[in-house]
Amino acid sequence: MSKATSPEGPDLSAIARDLKADLGLTAPPVQISYMATPPHGAVPVSNSLPSVCSFFAAGGTRNLIAPRSAHGECEIGAYVMGISPEGALGGRLSSTVSWMEEKGYLAPGEAAHIPHNATAPEFVGYGPLGSLPTPPTVVMMFVRPRALMLVVEAAARAWPGSPAPPLLSRPMCSFVPVLLGGAHVVISVGCSGSRVYTEMGDDTMLVGIRADALRRFAKAVHEIRKSNDQVWDLNLERKLAARSMAGSPAGSGRSPSPS
Repeated sequence: MSKATSPEGPDLSAIARDLKADLGLTAPPVQISYMATPPHGAVPVSNSLPSVCSFFAAGGTRNLIAPRSAHGECEIGAYVMGISPEGALGGRLSSTVSWMEEKGYLAPGEAAHIPHNATAPEFVGYGPLGSLPTPPTVVMMFVRPRALMLVVEAAARAWPGSPAPPLLSRPMCSFVPVLLGGAHVVISVGCSGSRVYTEMGDDTMLVGIRADALRRFAKAVHEIRKSNDQVWDLNLERKLAARSMAGSPAGSGRSPSPS
C-alpha cells in the first residue's frame, strides 16, 4: 500500500479553514489516517458503524480512532479497505455481490474490478482536518457543483499537463485506494449506499486529496477562487450593461459562495 506523508508548510487546521472558505464547504474537510497503532492515550471505539462511509460522515464532527475490526459490518467497504474476505465476512461479501448482480446493480464480474487496498491498516483515524494527533493519509470533502468547478481548475493549475482528476462511482469508499494508488485528487459521485449512510444531498459529491498533495492543491484552490471571483464580477458587469442597453430589468449580485 502506498503511504502518504503529512503536508509540509502551513498547519493543517489553517489549510482546513482556507479550503472551507474558498470552496464554501458546509462541513470541514475530513482527514482519514491509516495507522499501525493508535495515538498515545487514544481510546479506539469498540462499536462498529453500519458502513465505512458512516465513519467518513462521523469524522466531519468528531474524532474517531477505529480498529480494523470496527469496519466489518460493511462487507463492501471492508473489502475496499483491504480486509481479507474470509470466514463470515467473505460469505456476506459473496452473498451481497450475488444479490447486487441479481438486481442488476452490478454487472457480472464487475465486483472484481472494484479498487481496493492490498492490505488493511490496523487502525484508522477520522476527524476534521488537523484535529487528530496524527497526519492524514488522505483528505476528503463533500462539495457542491460550483466548488467542484474550482476543484477541477485547481487540479489543472497544481499539476499542469496531468490527466484530469478521475471520476469514480460505486462504491464511494474506493476513492481511498485510488488516491493511494497514485492519483493526487479524485472526484466521486458516490453510490446509493453512501448517500443513505452519509445523508449527502442530491447536489453533493465527494472530493478526495492524497495527503502529500494537499498543500499544493489548497494553494491552487485559493488562487483559482480569487481569479474566478474577478472573472465572475467582470461578466456580471457585462451582463448588466447589456440588459441596461436593451432596457430589460437588471439583476445584481457578486460572485456567490461556491456552495
